[in-house]
Amino acid sequence: MSAVYEVENLVIDLYTPTVSVRAVDGAGFHVAPGETLAIVGESGSGKTVMTLGPLGLLPEGVAVDLRGKASADGKDILTLSPGALSALRGGFFGVIFQDPMSALNPMLKIGPQLARQAQLFQGLSAEAARKEAVSLLARSGIPDPEDRYDRYPHELSGGMLQRAMIALALAARPRVLIADEPTTALDATVQAQILALIRQIQKEDGIAVILITHDIGAVSVLADRVMVLYAGQVAEEGAAIDLLTDPIHPYTRGLLASVPDFRSDTATGTKEVPGLPPNQSKLEPGCRFADRCDRVQPACRSHRPPLVSVTRGSAPRRVACPVVLQEEGIPHG
Repeated sequence: MSAVYEVENLVIDLYTPTVSVRAVDGAGFHVAPGETLAIVGESGSGKTVMTLGPLGLLPEGVAVDLRGKASADGKDILTLSPGALSALRGGFFGVIFQDPMSALNPMLKIGPQLARQAQLFQGLSAEAARKEAVSLLARSGIPDPEDRYDRYPHELSGGMLQRAMIALALAARPRVLIADEPTTALDATVQAQILALIRQIQKEDGIAVILITHDIGAVSVLADRVMVLYAGQVAEEGAAIDLLTDPIHPYTRGLLASVPDFRSDTATGTKEVPGLPPNQSKLEPGCRFADRCDRVQPACRSHRPPLVSVTRGSAPRRVACPVVLQEEGIPHG
């Protein structure tokens, strides 16, 4: 199945008055209708910038230099005018931001915000848009949606706000749903409910979902494929079942080893990835993970490891660590 959203060889430099940062360096991904791609990595790895950067959704006040290719349903979105990009962004993509209070207008009631979105991108009348907004609130699991329609954001709990954010993301009937840390700051029960809701929506609508997260538990629940991003570069990418049960890249192995096993009474075997990510304003040649890797070789510090195809597991996989591939005899091309 062809990709509905695809990014290739993306390079994004961010500039402030005092520093420049290579946030994304030659990374790329694709996602097909009905598929969930999880993009994981530590904070600052470039997950959100890589996904939302081509859509023009980066923070204000930061100068951006973006190069590479990005397409939505085969259309080159990097060459679109600001107006055309805005129209595509609103109707083709829905975004669930990690902080709904900053995404929803605190001065407006929740229902009219949803209704306005439905009017803009579905062409509905005011009366039909109101009915659509109430329906979206109900579909998102908000009880008494007629009452919640007339509530302000501050009148809802964190879990209800996130559900309202999901309803807003769906108001334009998007083909791609981007969920940026959708369970941040929610308790475990509400997290599970939000993840189940996203999974249900995808199953019913057949839309593509991109899950941006550092929560491996969320990945195991939702993802079909997983991409591991480190310092703006892809370390490993493949089917979720393969990557979660048989990781190859040292960074992927470190991430999974750091996840507590709550089936055990102790945290035995759980450990953090040693060291800190590199300073992306002062990058050195070679593998970005070299200073934290227990498999590092001299060549790792001078040459960027290529992302190569690996024939292990249930589906094709890509890994950027020639040392592990050679030492463990893993077939690759």
